[in-house]
Amino acid sequence: MNLLLLFVALFIIASLGFYAGSLLCRLKAQQQVRNQKTQQRIAKISQSIQTIAKALEQQQCNLSEGCIRLFHLLKALPIKDKPDFSQQFTGLYSLYEHVKDLPTHEARKAQNKRDTKLQDIRREELEAEFASQILNDVAVLKTFTI
Repeated sequence: MNLLLLFVALFIIASLGFYAGSLLCRLKAQQQVRNQKTQQRIAKISQSIQTIAKALEQQQCNLSEGCIRLFHLLKALPIKDKPDFSQQFTGLYSLYEHVKDLPTHEARKAQNKRDTKLQDIRREELEAEFASQILNDVAVLKTFTI
């Protein structure tokens, strides 16, 4: 009888060990897939950052729009221990802080023309103020990689 109980106990332990091992293998595979997808996302975001930086350098979009887009891309990077980009790209972050609350799309269309014109003038003044800093930031971001 004792031998039978020992055999059943060993069978249960072996079964549980096999199940635990298969779960660990699946977990490892899931982690590899997640890491691969994260690396792909980082690469895609990095490429977008480089593209927008080049567009800013070539004056294909205005500085405000580029700064807003770059800010959100840098913020979206799925990396641990993310560096403080606001210290590294001071011009970009400074302009973003000034223009982030300006109305866009339908809200901009809905406001009166005078307010829109005043906001445009203020935005252009800010862009001129931060232009050299932003262009320095853009020079670094053109080759941005993580």
